[in-house]
Amino acid sequence: MTPAQLITFARGAPSVDIVDIAGLKAAAIRAFDTDSSIVTPYGASTGYPPLRAWIAAKHGVPVEHVLITNGSLQADAFVFEHLIKPGDDVIVEKPTYDRTLLNLLKQLQAKVHQVTVNDDGIDTGELRKLLESGVRPRIAHIIPNYQNPAGVTLSLQKRHELLGLAAEYGFTIFEDDPYIDIRFRGEALPSMLSLAPSVPGAAEAVVHASSFTKTVCPGVRIGYLVASPSVINPIAARATSLYISAGQVSQGIVYQFCVVGDLDKSIATVSAALGERARLLAESLRRHVPDARFTEPDGGYFLWVDLPDDVHVDKLVPAGIEHGVAVVKGSDFLLEGGEHSLRLAFSGVTDDQIDEGVRRLAEAIAAVRG
Repeated sequence: MTPAQLITFARGAPSVDIVDIAGLKAAAIRAFDTDSSIVTPYGASTGYPPLRAWIAAKHGVPVEHVLITNGSLQADAFVFEHLIKPGDDVIVEKPTYDRTLLNLLKQLQAKVHQVTVNDDGIDTGELRKLLESGVRPRIAHIIPNYQNPAGVTLSLQKRHELLGLAAEYGFTIFEDDPYIDIRFRGEALPSMLSLAPSVPGAAEAVVHASSFTKTVCPGVRIGYLVASPSVINPIAARATSLYISAGQVSQGIVYQFCVVGDLDKSIATVSAALGERARLLAESLRRHVPDARFTEPDGGYFLWVDLPDDVHVDKLVPAGIEHGVAVVKGSDFLLEGGEHSLRLAFSGVTDDQIDEGVRRLAEAIAAVRG
């Protein structure tokens, strides 16, 4: 690594060194050897049948409740397009994924309400007050595990509270969960999808989305939805009219990768690598930027940093580029605020880049202050 190389904490994607290239090559060969007559033509818009069945078994639902998409962002777009009309109230987290906030919901002309995210997830008390004030959301978009961008996890208690509110006020919880398997420590929490049948009135309140992007590799572009057929069927019809079927070859490769156990090995590799990177990033921030405030994540790709009020990210981001480090400003994830916050992605940097990257960020902060 030379000083001229840009170190980027901006992109939420795994570095190539932790992608199981050999496993994917072998899976591709098996996909063509065992099922070439199915993976090479057009397929059904609901997805490649063996992978669809594998996903259904993973979530303990009938196969009719699963639809495979070209990445989880397309799953998001389908759900929003199906459920939201212009002017509908929508709940999102504060902060939330910028493509959800800016690219999708604003295009649909939804009335977006952001609800504060705490260390244990969305503030359900604040949400209840909003509901009691008369707001009637069509949907609440929640990233429950290792949230993008805040890195926090929704507690079990709050999962139950959200389901209760959905049942009481009649809105859909869109559980957007691509990071669930990238866990460094702690016990896995049950999804709201799995909890919903035990909450009176919430049995069909959850639409669940996830992806193989974070656990296999981004290039496979395979996401999926799990929901009742009343949601899945019209979305499948829409998918047929848009692109006939999601990429069959990619689905065949992912299925073969999963069915022989390589997905579990990949999850273990990615989780171990990113856990170490998260630890190194936190150590480096404490050393080089001691007045930064952050919650060290238990999994996922991201760490959210709050900086002192004399550091404005509109100045810091370009200063960072000048010093050889890329970050994303917190204001990108908020309707208002975030001018003194950053999202740092530790997924795409190698261990030896992290301390140098944070040192460069500290130099940029000093330059902005000066």
